Amino acid sequence: MSVNLKGRSFLSLRDFSNAEIRYLLYLSHDLKKKKRLGLSEKLLAGKSVVLLFEKTSTRTRCAFEVAAYDEGAQVTFLDKDSSQMSKKESLEDTAKVLGRFYDAVEYRGYDQAIVETLASHSGVPVFNGLTDTEHPTQILADLMTMEEHLAKPLNKCSVCFVGDVGNNMSLTWMHAARMGFTYIALGPEELYPRQEIIAEARAQAERFGGQIEFTNNPDAIRGADVIYTDVWVSMGDEDEMEELTKLLTPYRVTEELFKKIGADDAIFMHCLPSFHDFETLTARQALEKGLDIREVTDEVFRAPYSIVFDEAENRLHTIKAIMVATMG
Repeated sequence: MSVNLKGRSFLSLRDFSNAEIRYLLYLSHDLKKKKRLGLSEKLLAGKSVVLLFEKTSTRTRCAFEVAAYDEGAQVTFLDKDSSQMSKKESLEDTAKVLGRFYDAVEYRGYDQAIVETLASHSGVPVFNGLTDTEHPTQILADLMTMEEHLAKPLNKCSVCFVGDVGNNMSLTWMHAARMGFTYIALGPEELYPRQEIIAEARAQAERFGGQIEFTNNPDAIRGADVIYTDVWVSMGDEDEMEELTKLLTPYRVTEELFKKIGADDAIFMHCLPSFHDFETLTARQALEKGLDIREVTDEVFRAPYSIVFDEAENRLHTIKAIMVATMG
């Protein structure tokens, strides 16, 4: 496949053609096979990457670090308390300094404009580990996982996202629909993104045979290949917990809802972390206030059709593919 991504940043799926996304998926599958076989060509030997985290994470940090180590690269981790970015040093100045030290920069935080500014001024590839509106490394892993578990190509699949259909995961799924699948956003109208955002993504998807639908009717789940959800309250939105829980409780993914699909081969996916029981401090504290913040029941989360941990593992392989393709 004749695709060259060397030197490119990975900020949004919107920046990549279908052929380029397909290439990254092919490379992800290949690198996963090689890791399983214990093969490593150290494709990033001599390279260094810095990880800038304004939002904490388990999967994103570990995936970037292990992917880099597997291929011979060195990693520096900086959280919001261990750098001067935006405090004593502007984003532009930070980007220019880091670009002199490192071969790539990863950012996980809030405003999409921050990762775009870093990319504009660093002179090296910048990777989006999550912002308020985009989570492209996660969706790439999700597409890879679908290819592993569904007996049909992506452009024959349908994905139903249930819950906060205006969050960064749902928005990124809309961008991914350009791969030709049907994307159904099932949630309350109060949380729909702006109509111009939907219209833009829908027009792009339809160019490649994809479809995007927003609905509050649970029957829309019928026939879906993938049921996907995410936590209702994102980091930084804790003040809205009571309002969001009340709004989204009718959209909790339960066995009853899953049965509406009417097919035996559907799968459940989640980007993690998940509130599916009360074994976390956050879920217990919310329950003490009379709030059940579980976006999915434990029965669904642990069911045979739940592939959330395969999905989590694939973050490693797709992030490795992104780094190898752009830094190697």
